[in-house]
Amino acid sequence: MSVVSNLLYERRFGPYFVEPVIAGLEPGTDKPFIASLDLIGCPMETEDFVVSGTCSEQMYGMCESLWEPDLSPEDLFETISQALLNAVDRDAVSGWGAVVHIIEKDKVTTKTLRARMD
Repeated sequence: MSVVSNLLYERRFGPYFVEPVIAGLEPGTDKPFIASLDLIGCPMETEDFVVSGTCSEQMYGMCESLWEPDLSPEDLFETISQALLNAVDRDAVSGWGAVVHIIEKDKVTTKTLRARMD
């Protein structure tokens, strides 16, 4: 995470317009790790969820109401899908869908969500 943070901070006066999300499992313990960074590389590590993108304000409300600790992979995908699709519907700049990656100890499941296309 520090590599990405340093890269973004070096370009703080002419920033890359990205808000990266870093997710994975910690080696040895397989404990989930999730963090996000802002435009200048300031990290935010959390135990529950992070949001990023043009509809992040709308996603906060959905994630706070739907997310629960220790969700199964199927329930986690459903929670992510509902939060993303509901937030995208409320943001005029967002749309077309998303790609969701569920990271487990022995596999990574990737699914594509399709949203409105107007």
